[in-house]
Amino acid sequence: MKKKHLGSSFDNFLQTERLLETATATATKRIIAYQIAKEMKRRRLTKVAMATRMKTSRAALDRLLDPDNPSVTIGTLEKAATALNRRLKVELR
Repeated sequence: MKKKHLGSSFDNFLQTERLLETATATATKRIIAYQIAKEMKRRRLTKVAMATRMKTSRAALDRLLDPDNPSVTIGTLEKAATALNRRLKVELR
């Protein structure tokens, strides 16, 4: 006997509650912060060294790496990508 899913998807729930946009932005920020931190660790880059490569302050880097801080600009992400010899890819879906 095959069970069918009851109710709506979690995305539909979030959309109904007007939380989907915020949840998606938060998840995206957490993923990007994780990827940058992971690459820094792989390259054995300290926060001071990374901030220097980005030509920014350590406090700005801390904000970038903080998964709960949503105030990150595309410019800051681009600086981080460049500092890690990576490319930033942003797309609309």
